[in-house]
Amino acid sequence: MFTLAHLSDPHLAPLKAPRLKDLATKRFYGHQSWIRRRRFIHRREVLDAMMEDIRRAQVDHVAVTGDLVNISTRSEFRAAAQWLASLGTPDHVTIVPGNHDAYVPVRWEKGLGLWQDYFTGDLSLGKQQIDNAPFPFIRTRRNVALIGLSTAVPTPMLVASGMLGARQIHRLAEILPMLKERGFFRVVLIHHPPLPGMNSPRKALEDAAALRDVLEREGAELVLHGHNHEHSLRQVFSRTGPVQVVGVPSASALGRHGKPPAAWYCYRISRAKGQWQCGVTVRSFDEASGRFHETESFRLDMNPAAEQPRDPVLLPVS
Repeated sequence: MFTLAHLSDPHLAPLKAPRLKDLATKRFYGHQSWIRRRRFIHRREVLDAMMEDIRRAQVDHVAVTGDLVNISTRSEFRAAAQWLASLGTPDHVTIVPGNHDAYVPVRWEKGLGLWQDYFTGDLSLGKQQIDNAPFPFIRTRRNVALIGLSTAVPTPMLVASGMLGARQIHRLAEILPMLKERGFFRVVLIHHPPLPGMNSPRKALEDAAALRDVLEREGAELVLHGHNHEHSLRQVFSRTGPVQVVGVPSASALGRHGKPPAAWYCYRISRAKGQWQCGVTVRSFDEASGRFHETESFRLDMNPAAEQPRDPVLLPVS
């Protein structure tokens, strides 16, 4: 059995006052949002309690699907690098960036490059390796393959959308069947919800339809995402079986404004009689006790089906 912890959107607090020259950009409005509202929602003590809960669970690996920072200041990137080191070593933790990690353009070595060890792949595509771009990447842990995608692109004011681009989508279409042929349980990591209709256009993945088409054609066992700060479970039916698409709340959030409190999901992945099996435990923050508790446990359907509808099915998650 392989155990995988998934968390997302830690929005590391506290947000230090940015330099005055930084506030001449989109960061000004993000900083105002933090001062007026977000600092009351995203709490470091909640995130610290989650980290301790994950440590006690002794999982095999941890996946973080973006939005480590808030307004992409250089000090935030450095603080996030320190937080990642406290969460685990790069061989134990895998991340992909979110839109807040690309809030404004930042030089690679001052921004995302500080976290690069946590999204460096370890499985080459051989002759298909046609460039040195960091995304998508593949990391293999026993019989599980983590495929990391980046939807993080700078956007205009008041826009939180994301984009993969044709190159990542094309490469994903090559990666998925190759990994299936080699017998891996395929876990796609992405920040934005990957299917059409899961967000307003202002917050959506712009090429979600193209990604859905790849998933329908090539399949995957799991797609894990964040961004919406809520529990979400959907299925895409591919020709190789159901693709389970799962989103989680913010890892640092108190339950406010109709959004749930912080939660992380623990996946128990195994194989028996030629079939993948995947059990899920949801652990949510309880504000009264200041601790995380199991709030739900269920199994995901991993078995191929002969005929399935094209449209994703929305399943309830508490």
